[in-house]
Amino acid sequence: MRNLTTGSPVRVILTFSLPLLLGNLFQQAYTLADSAIVGRMLGIDALAAVGGTGKMAFLIIGFSWGATAGLAIPVARAFGADDDAAVRRNIAASGIIALLIAAAITATGVTFGDALLRLVNTPPELFAAAHDYQAVMFGTASLTVIYNWLAAVIRALGDSRTPLIFLIFASVSNIFFSMFFVGPANLGVAGASWGTALAQGVSIVGCLWYCKRRMAAMFPTSSDLRDGLHHLGVPARIGLPMGFQMSVIGIGTVVLQAAINGLGPDAVAAATVSARLEGLATAPLNTFGVAMATFVAQNYGAKAYRRIREAVLQMSIVSVIVAFVLGGLQLLFINQLIALFTAEAPPQVYDMVRTHFQISLMMYWTLAILFIVRNTVQAVGATAIPTAAGFFELGLRSGAGLLLAAPLGWVGVVWGNPAAWAGACLLCSVSWFAQRRKLLALEGASNALSLDAALALS
Repeated sequence: MRNLTTGSPVRVILTFSLPLLLGNLFQQAYTLADSAIVGRMLGIDALAAVGGTGKMAFLIIGFSWGATAGLAIPVARAFGADDDAAVRRNIAASGIIALLIAAAITATGVTFGDALLRLVNTPPELFAAAHDYQAVMFGTASLTVIYNWLAAVIRALGDSRTPLIFLIFASVSNIFFSMFFVGPANLGVAGASWGTALAQGVSIVGCLWYCKRRMAAMFPTSSDLRDGLHHLGVPARIGLPMGFQMSVIGIGTVVLQAAINGLGPDAVAAATVSARLEGLATAPLNTFGVAMATFVAQNYGAKAYRRIREAVLQMSIVSVIVAFVLGGLQLLFINQLIALFTAEAPPQVYDMVRTHFQISLMMYWTLAILFIVRNTVQAVGATAIPTAAGFFELGLRSGAGLLLAAPLGWVGVVWGNPAAWAGACLLCSVSWFAQRRKLLALEGASNALSLDAALALS
């Protein structure tokens, strides 16, 4: 456990971010391994089938990513305020909500999975393989939810290294599991999904063992669980809107996927490769955002408002620089990166992926700032504007899919994500400046109280 309320804000955040970044990269390795194994062992159509399920997964499972991050914010605030009882109570309450979310996601995905594939016009030649992969993914979605919640809670207590250790082990295991299930076990594309699920289970066991052994003081007791049942509203008010926001964003990606599917299997394959590679480029930006959420929540609980303001400015600058450097490197080595996924990609797939990155690179800076300000605003408890920004992203992505795909083809759908980043960045930045004024007022009031107390003692 580590307190993030002392020391240079940017140094503390970058130090905290490093294990998070490595973890994010290894988490990207889950999907990269699935895509590479499927693409090289089963061919380009199988790769496209796996990629075609990605947007539907984000629509439903994406809810858990946002929600579990939000559920951990009250834990971080209580830890920053040095209130152990509140920490245990919020862990218990957030865990109960996480289990309910896991059950709901599994039921929804299993029931409506095929309908989603039809909704996005999955090409007939890819449907059977996409169904097999997605059925396992949704059937084991509870493992993803539980791991994400455990990792978020451990991070909220200032420990970003432990989730990394178990994630590395799980990522390496995933490669061997997936190769076995796809190859010798002959389970086809579903084998890659089974490998990922088994690897997630390994992470869960490791995290639970660590929490019980090393964080015993924070491990909820039966009385904490009973107390948590009466305080579900505290984490729910932050976590559920954040999850809903991710689902709204996911709807836009589904509409965009439908437009991509309408362009044919080559476009689906190009979109799959582009998404995987873009995930690597944006992993550090997302990591900085996740670190900001924990940093801001702890410092908000400790009433260290000035540190929050300093961190937003400093980390926005760092993130923009990192965005341009990584994007440029990817564009420079794009052909070699594409070759990692498939040895049989036709030239038009290479051209599509290259076009994708030429457009996205210009707008990475907006995504860099978006991750910083959105996570900061959410960590102080203001979820309305980020949720509205999610609807704005929905409109812009859907607009690209519905209005630009027909006249511009691939270029039109590629503009969907950059336009969504820019729009959401604008709204969340406006919200941040409003919250910044509130932090200044709280800081002034806190300083006045401290001065009065000092005068009284003198």
